[in-house]
Amino acid sequence: MGPSRSERLSFHSTPPPTPEEELERFAELQKSLEDRWFHLRDIDSGPRDIVIVPSLSIEGLPMSTIPGITHYEERMLFTLMLLRHPRAHLVYVTSQPIHPAMVDYLIAMVRGIPAAHVRERLSLLSTYDSSPRPLTEKILERPRLIHRIRQHIRPEQAHMTCFTVSHRERALAVRLGIPLYGVDPALLELGTKSGSRRVFREAGVAIPAGVSDVREEREVAEAVVDLWEEQPDLGRVVVKHDHGFSGEGNAVLSLGPLSGLRPPHASRSSRVDRVLEELPRMRFASKGTSWPRFLEALRGMGGVVEAFIEGRTTRSPSAQLRINPRRELEAMSTHDQLLGGADGQTYAGCVFPADPPYRRGIQEDGMRVGRVLVDKGVVGRFAVDFIAVEREDDPGRWDHYAIEINLRITGTTHPLMIMRMLNDGRYDPESGLYLTKRGEPRVYVSTDTLSSPSYRGLLVDDLLDIAAVHGLHYQPWTDSGVVFHMTGALSQFGKLGLTSIGEDHQSAQAWLDATREALDRETRSG
Repeated sequence: MGPSRSERLSFHSTPPPTPEEELERFAELQKSLEDRWFHLRDIDSGPRDIVIVPSLSIEGLPMSTIPGITHYEERMLFTLMLLRHPRAHLVYVTSQPIHPAMVDYLIAMVRGIPAAHVRERLSLLSTYDSSPRPLTEKILERPRLIHRIRQHIRPEQAHMTCFTVSHRERALAVRLGIPLYGVDPALLELGTKSGSRRVFREAGVAIPAGVSDVREEREVAEAVVDLWEEQPDLGRVVVKHDHGFSGEGNAVLSLGPLSGLRPPHASRSSRVDRVLEELPRMRFASKGTSWPRFLEALRGMGGVVEAFIEGRTTRSPSAQLRINPRRELEAMSTHDQLLGGADGQTYAGCVFPADPPYRRGIQEDGMRVGRVLVDKGVVGRFAVDFIAVEREDDPGRWDHYAIEINLRITGTTHPLMIMRMLNDGRYDPESGLYLTKRGEPRVYVSTDTLSSPSYRGLLVDDLLDIAAVHGLHYQPWTDSGVVFHMTGALSQFGKLGLTSIGEDHQSAQAWLDATREALDRETRSG
């Protein structure tokens, strides 16, 4: 399937298209997406090629501050399940090579197809560039790699799927001559913090009190005071960059130190001046961020100021949805997100499904948002994040507020898709449960941040050996156990991801706890 020597030597560099030419070619390529995407689900449709580019092309993402960021590209390896189509060929591109043991580990999980048959139809390519930059940017810098990708596919029957979509992915699709499954970059504004609030209002879903499209220091202070005057008992506000990712780009300001200025005990101008003094002392979700750096990014991309939702108990659920190329909207799952960092602003993992008291409510609101996005021409996977708060006067009852649209694959996508790859089950939107092929419900806990300094130096082979010795690997006969991901970050950073699957939340959490205990025990003993 790979290029011959003569084909490699025949490479000739061609200049990239002009911006106008790129837009024209992209629009023309996208006309073929529907046919190619749906035929991948039809065994009789003939050969199909898929290019996977798991690039984190997200404006405002401080990639250099996230340990092992390039290994997050491994989270799309669930796409190996597409190789169940016996005539499909998949090209998976990463910044750094994926460990062969991890490839074998995941190929073995593709049900119904011999591992050797899967491996024959999988091509792994790499830029061999570990710099903390978007993968697609690295690919575009390497025209010979683009040529090599083209030699691995039949462009007339191929399409590309990415973790995120930006102008970079559009440019790569045009250079490859294949359509792109994902949101048109021209619509990405709908997924910014300010754009999300506009979509939420159009959809008629509840949102926190807030002010959109702020850029300057005084605009932030004015917005804080506006919210404070609207809610005199407000304790905190959160300032968010429009293109923030997984909580990175958020900052929280406590109004406690300003309690003497609460309305109506001081003039508005004195409150604004005092807030301006406090802004440099905000708590930033991204480590190492200072107010000057935060403000510089805010000026560049804009942002929002929102009331920090407080309550008896708060949760951070999300609803995952998909709009296919025929503009059909589908609910995919719900999750409770696990958050860490300052003021619980940073994504660390998730629990499936979301808690029953608000599970159906966030799914219904997610569908309302999805219908607005369908009308605006969005295609691809997306998620709607919420804040759920238990009522003080009525324990057990919850209110929820929409806070963000992620127009991309998210950290909650890969654990669900891994479970589908393992047991070929389905999500039931009526019950909100995932049902195996036998009709049995399964739940999971997933994390990208199982880490310890003592894990550094562990190789992928060591991890798989420890899991085997302690009986942690996924067990098909019980549809439960542990599946690892992001293992490329283990040896250098002492960090990995995993999804632990069980019959209920207790058993799923028990699998995760057992894995942590086994790794701690093995690394303590040297």
